[in-house]
Amino acid sequence: MNQVLEIDRTSRAARIRAGVLGPALEAQLRPHGLTLRHFPQSFEYSTLGGWLATRAGGHYATLHTHIDDLVESLRVVTPVGVNQSLRVPGSGAGPSPDRLFLGSEGTLGVITEAWMRLQDRPRHKASATVVFDDIVSAMDAVRAIAQSGLHPANCRLLDPGEAALAGVAHKGESILVLGEESAHSPVEERLATLLALARDHGGTPAARESGGADTAANTWRSAFLKMPYLRDGLARMSVISETFETACTWDRAPELYAAVRSGLTEILEEVTGAAGTINCRFTHVYPDGPAPYFTVIAPGRRGSEVAMWDEIKSASMSLLHEHGATVTHHHAVGRDHRPGYDLQRPEPFALALRAAKQALDPAGILNAGVLLDPAPSHDVDDRTVSAPSERRE
Repeated sequence: MNQVLEIDRTSRAARIRAGVLGPALEAQLRPHGLTLRHFPQSFEYSTLGGWLATRAGGHYATLHTHIDDLVESLRVVTPVGVNQSLRVPGSGAGPSPDRLFLGSEGTLGVITEAWMRLQDRPRHKASATVVFDDIVSAMDAVRAIAQSGLHPANCRLLDPGEAALAGVAHKGESILVLGEESAHSPVEERLATLLALARDHGGTPAARESGGADTAANTWRSAFLKMPYLRDGLARMSVISETFETACTWDRAPELYAAVRSGLTEILEEVTGAAGTINCRFTHVYPDGPAPYFTVIAPGRRGSEVAMWDEIKSASMSLLHEHGATVTHHHAVGRDHRPGYDLQRPEPFALALRAAKQALDPAGILNAGVLLDPAPSHDVDDRTVSAPSERRE
């Protein structure tokens, strides 16, 4: 389950088994000069099948932000048969069969392999950082960049707290990290255009080292890769450390940012007795809105950390729903986000999803309780859950 089975160099795609871990996948594509170009923060320990089942978001901030943008076709084994979709670049033939299983989180079938769209490995790269004194002006700059059609590889906006935590600013500034890359042509001119847009909204590009290296961008990148390990260390010291991410439209972004910081400050004081720290960065940006990613750090009480975390998590989901933002942009639903997902999901779609679950998994054996509550046992038709050998007869 960890192999690249076939590479179509002409179409720039590959047939890949779903059990392959991120590093092993890229190692098999590298000799062909290709890359999937999907790098979630869990890249080292996560699989292609996991990315597909959770609609994972990758490291790149614009254009192809989620794994579903890279799918040509899926092979899924369900309790009632194998679902193999047609491998084509696009189709208007009814609802997409792949979309049914992307994000299904193992509730409808097991993804065993996929044809994935690949890209040529980038050879030209450049990065820069921009300093803003005002977070709202920085948001306006990011919106202009997102709507420019330039599609930078990286467009991370760090608010003052996040910038300080990453070690790239210490005087209350917001920092915008920009990056460009290409497999075919130099990118300095495109980066210069992005910097000009940032200047138009009050940004000041940071000085770059001789040779074009950007110290702040490299510092941020190092902090980004270390962050999951830092969180583990904080948990061992009874520190409440939580991250949650969302997405909203640009017209609501400043209000959402302020409301989450204000609302969670009150919750942290109530739950932990301290205001704690609430930071934010934009991880992905679209022409119609950003994906804000919040980090919460507060002192916990030994033995009560899980209960305190649950209360803070519940409050964060309520705030997001109240302000019309999604309960998760790329962290999937699972069990932690179920309460928020139930509020966000339209009821007609919930009915259709329950029907799909009943049709594909009549015995309810696949990841019960994720996305949907398990069906009552009396709803299961005994004839549909008989042994496979009996069904074949």
